[in-house]
Amino acid sequence: MEKELQSYLQHLSVEGKSVNTVIAYGRDLTQFQGYVARFFPAEIIAREIEPQMIRDWMLHLHEQGVGNRSMARKLAALQGFFSHLMLLDELEINPMDKIKRPKFENALPKFFSEEEMLTLLRIPDLDSVFGVRNRAILELLYASGIRIGELAGLRLVDINLKRGLIKVWGKGGKERMVPIGEAAIEAVQNWLKRRPELEREHSSDRLFLTKGGNDFDGRQLYSILDQYFSLVAQKKGYSPHTLRHSFATHMLSRGADLRAVQEMLGHENLETTAIYTHVTSEDLKKAYRKGHPRGGE
Repeated sequence: MEKELQSYLQHLSVEGKSVNTVIAYGRDLTQFQGYVARFFPAEIIAREIEPQMIRDWMLHLHEQGVGNRSMARKLAALQGFFSHLMLLDELEINPMDKIKRPKFENALPKFFSEEEMLTLLRIPDLDSVFGVRNRAILELLYASGIRIGELAGLRLVDINLKRGLIKVWGKGGKERMVPIGEAAIEAVQNWLKRRPELEREHSSDRLFLTKGGNDFDGRQLYSILDQYFSLVAQKKGYSPHTLRHSFATHMLSRGADLRAVQEMLGHENLETTAIYTHVTSEDLKKAYRKGHPRGGE
């Protein structure tokens, strides 16, 4: 199946799927291919895959402790792969048609309270060039809800502080304009004044630079932000994505339009954004139960 798998992954890249998506699908499909090669004696080609083989793999994953959410993603990779082969007339029957997908609950995203966000934003030392840079990173992530990879890719020309807008290149190379507020604008302005201190001859036009004047990658940004998160939140599991969740949750809790938040986040489906309404609804319920004489508390 190796040749067919590589053809499918190349197809995903051409269609504009993000690098992370292609890597994840490739990993899942390679895992399935390895399972089939290990537990079924004959050399199997794609058209010989049967539903029972997929069910056996699912059982194997379950025994390995793989959760339903991860299982669903792996099955989505298989579904896409076999559907691709169907379109190429290399497959007559899609074995995924007889596979029952696992059900899973949509876990409510973790987010910082508004008080925690204020504390977090005050931590960086503004007497240091790195503190000024890190404050701008935090303010920009919270003000815009962009992904950490999108922030790492921001260039100087993508920032329009006069209009309070940033140009973001999202998944699949899609461009969107996202507004930012006064606090983020001020933080970025302060950083731009100090940015020359980190510039080197080899430095690019990326907005944020490392100590050595290089471009950031997601891992480096995560390491910086994680240090701040540990000072604010005792619970584990917070990540740069928590700032994105906090942005969406706080926007909706203060009355922002759901579709506007969807556009700013770069979500293709409104349902993806709607999970944040569940968070704010739970907050309202808690407030009601606590505040109403007959609310239940």
